[in-house]
Amino acid sequence: MNHRPRTSAATAALALAATTLVSGARTAEAAPSACPTLRISDGWYGENKARIDRLIADHCQDKGAKGGKPVAVFDWDNTVIKNDVGDATFHWLLRNDRVRPPRQGDWSTTSRHLTPEAATALGEACPTGVRVLPTATDTRCADELLSVYASGATTTGKTAFEGHDRRRMEPQYAWLAQLLHGWTTRQVESFAAAARAENLAAPQGATQLVGTTRVTGWVRYYPQQRDLVRTLRDAGFDVWIVSASPEPVVDVWAKDVGVAPSHAIGIRNTTDRGRLTAHLKGCGSVRDGEDTMITYIDGKRCWINQEIFGVRGPAAERVQPASRRQVFAAGDSDTDVSFLRDATGLRLVLNRNKNELMCRAYENGDGRWIVNPMFIEPKQRKATPYPCASTGYTAGDGTAEPVRRSDGSVIPDQPDKVF
Repeated sequence: MNHRPRTSAATAALALAATTLVSGARTAEAAPSACPTLRISDGWYGENKARIDRLIADHCQDKGAKGGKPVAVFDWDNTVIKNDVGDATFHWLLRNDRVRPPRQGDWSTTSRHLTPEAATALGEACPTGVRVLPTATDTRCADELLSVYASGATTTGKTAFEGHDRRRMEPQYAWLAQLLHGWTTRQVESFAAAARAENLAAPQGATQLVGTTRVTGWVRYYPQQRDLVRTLRDAGFDVWIVSASPEPVVDVWAKDVGVAPSHAIGIRNTTDRGRLTAHLKGCGSVRDGEDTMITYIDGKRCWINQEIFGVRGPAAERVQPASRRQVFAAGDSDTDVSFLRDATGLRLVLNRNKNELMCRAYENGDGRWIVNPMFIEPKQRKATPYPCASTGYTAGDGTAEPVRRSDGSVIPDQPDKVF
């Protein structure tokens, strides 16, 4: 059927109407475009910045919605900063004589997972009957403490910790918190502040002498992550830090990116008359003082569910419905893999060549994983594929197993692609 052509006047009128409708639609959609975006572009790989900006635009109007703000959760060490604030604090403690000896000289009281061999080695290396250990000058004691903490072995190579669930506890990390026994939270915060000042002032690449060992002596905030935390907060996200460093230490560092102590979760000690003990707070089915779960792998999931989403008891150890999970998560290590998997929107991974994490991130089964090189001193490409199909996963008993999807199928080996 033939139609007469429209008159030019009619055509113009329709065009004007269409323009008005489109303009009106764009105005109606203008609110998301008012959402904040990342200011820093340098250091972001590929489409990562654009994808984060889109996620923020999709959720920045949620802040007044029923159900509360969207949640973002960051690991701290080597995710928001370069290097490790727990290490920095431990090194400061040893260099400044701030470790108290254990009760009656019995080093087994500092950790239920410390082996008899390690307790003996520490007892032989460190003096008793002193208020604080003289580790600034007593290099033998300092060396033994540093070896047990940093390598999980004595200076003679004997295993220092045993009997723990590798998906819930890293006793070396916990031991730092436990060695803070006898101090108040405020005192520990002052130690952390002093270590922070030294490590930020030191030039990049600096080392320091602890005992007879040269160790890392500098820390830097990632400008990109500071920008990301600020942008998420400006967009109405509820931003949290979850770390396997002691909580008073994380509190001191997190303030500088705008995260208050109330939103920083770390290893928590129990207290006695205002002073920290060598025992730890529990989560889920783990009671205070049992010392078998910290903010580590599955333990991070538990603490997030308990402290952020209010899930109590054993249920906190399980994956929650999507409405009670974080929208965004960021991490750098296998220690972060559980809470990253729980994120419903995007999961930012900084590539530090960690097997299980990179297997899951590169397989990217649901398209929500984004991988970025470290913003300072990124690692070179891993020469061989990640051993996802054989040994990429560490079970609770320490057994190396294949990395599996939620349905039980095995993730194939993954080449390193973002570096």
